[in-house]
Amino acid sequence: MKSYSDFSHCRVVVVGDVMLDVYFWGEVVRISPEAPVPVVRVREKSRTLGGAGNVALNLAGLKCQTTLIGVCGDDFSGGYLSEILMQKGIVDNLIKNPTQPTTTKTRIIGQGQQLLRLDEEEIREISEDINRRLMHQLGNVLDTTDVVILSDYGKGLFKKDLAQKIICACRQRQVPVFVDPKGKSWQRYEGATCITPNWAEFQAVLPETLNDEQNFDAQAKEIIDQLNLQFLMVTRGPRGLSLFGHPFMPLHIPTQVKEVFDVSGAGDTVIATLAAAYGSGLPIAQAAEWANIAAGIVVGKLGTQPIHSAELKAAVRDKKIVDANKFCSLIQAKNVISAWKSEGKRIVFTNGCFDLLHIGHIKLLQASAEKGDKLVIGLNSDSSVRRLKGNSRPIIPEEERAALLSSISCVDLVVLFDEDTPIELIRAFQPDFLVKGGDYTAETVVGHDIIGNWGGTVVLIPLVAGVSTTKVIESVKTRDNAARP
Repeated sequence: MKSYSDFSHCRVVVVGDVMLDVYFWGEVVRISPEAPVPVVRVREKSRTLGGAGNVALNLAGLKCQTTLIGVCGDDFSGGYLSEILMQKGIVDNLIKNPTQPTTTKTRIIGQGQQLLRLDEEEIREISEDINRRLMHQLGNVLDTTDVVILSDYGKGLFKKDLAQKIICACRQRQVPVFVDPKGKSWQRYEGATCITPNWAEFQAVLPETLNDEQNFDAQAKEIIDQLNLQFLMVTRGPRGLSLFGHPFMPLHIPTQVKEVFDVSGAGDTVIATLAAAYGSGLPIAQAAEWANIAAGIVVGKLGTQPIHSAELKAAVRDKKIVDANKFCSLIQAKNVISAWKSEGKRIVFTNGCFDLLHIGHIKLLQASAEKGDKLVIGLNSDSSVRRLKGNSRPIIPEEERAALLSSISCVDLVVLFDEDTPIELIRAFQPDFLVKGGDYTAETVVGHDIIGNWGGTVVLIPLVAGVSTTKVIESVKTRDNAARP
């Protein structure tokens, strides 16, 4: 397998059914006296992109140059969509339709379990006017696009001939098209580069139920021929995924999942990673392997959450999903920590750049872990390190620093932050112990003024004398200069 490729130059356009995902996070405290239903005490509400928007989020997480084309309502939910797109650096080409509400899915989460989902939507065909406007949006960017993704969630965008118009326009410009299909009629995807159904979607288009692998291979090849595809990739849950196409034989890739928390959005991650890798010039077989690895990471998260470049890099290099799962987003970390707290675990938090990991770092982490039951590290992102240390730092990029920290046995979670300080992480996690090195005083530790609000304590750990990243760098420079003639 080739080493990880940088996707930051890959330009991807996503066209599809866009929706807003809303989450109410809380704790189940009792059964309601009004009806036999759980009462959830809400402690947080979050909003994120769903449907085709989640595909775009995954691409942005992989650092692709991403454009989203679709339709939403001219309402509050549509406004939230545009706000999130701007925050994530995704080009917003959404058309706002005042006669149709933004599709919104609201999930109630209690004790780490999804209790209820509420859907607000109107499924109907788009008008000819919006169809033309969508094609105009695509035409404006297609000449500078490396790959197009059609994300069909069956909400009406592709009910007419939009998919065929897009595929024909892309074929004329030799731009590959990847399709996440919906429904039993796949003729509208004819001529696409690749279709990526899950097992149930694949079974739904067959004349009869598959009974063995031989029939599976034959049916897949028949669909490729019927629809004039280059590739067909079927995701099969715990059985991994299967890739079909020419000139290779069928490629069956086993799953690498260690533990499944939530499969929501896994298909979005698969098609985003597959298309990004292929659009960056990698062979389709290798792109499929990376898509499988990415799926193994996101199903270990709670709620619909995208893949991140650093997570994928760490997992591709090490092929150790368990270590990659230590490196997680803020939302996932909050839920994991909440679960730990419900079990009576004491949370230890420390933070830093951890550039050029040395013995001083290891001693600090080991001593920190001994203060409680679970050690959580806030890791400065590359941009944060540059602002703090100058443009020559970090020496080691964020994904490698995260992988190194995740491989240390006493470390339980690693969470990246872009800000100059970890104050938002501290507020979110409410650790029992806030740990820093002995070069600080309690009053200079970020978060010292708030940790007492929940009964937490600041702890200072003595440093290993004479050891620091700056001294290591200076030592290397001195030896290099001395070695020169």
